Amino acid sequence: MSSASPESRGRHDPPGVESHEEEASVGELLSAVTSDVQTLFRQEIELAKTEVREEAVKAGKAAGMFAGAGFAGWMVAIFLSLAAVLGLADVMDAGWAALIVTAVWAVIGGVLFILGRSRMREVSPKPERTVETLKEDAQWARHPTG
Repeated sequence: MSSASPESRGRHDPPGVESHEEEASVGELLSAVTSDVQTLFRQEIELAKTEVREEAVKAGKAAGMFAGAGFAGWMVAIFLSLAAVLGLADVMDAGWAALIVTAVWAVIGGVLFILGRSRMREVSPKPERTVETLKEDAQWARHPTG
């Protein structure tokens, strides 16, 4: 039964039927819930954008390291070619110097490649925090009081 007294019910409302005042409060509650859901949805979209932006920055840094490794590889080819030429032209002095420079560039290229590869493995295309909060929101929607 309704907790409303006969005086608080409308004149034409039979017992057990809620008045317009209670319907208005339900409407207000529904409006508030709708507004909250819209706000939550906007916040989730903003979180997803932020996460994607962070992952793009990580990917950009890893790509920069791959570019550095590519440049170092190009330098290896140049100095290796120069070393071969100088090694054949002059049996010792200039050729060995060029090989040492080539070895230094090979080490630099290897280090940049390894760093770029490890950073690229850290990049996640899926917005993890957004997925987690969406799961929490869905759980809350199923059990709002729990």
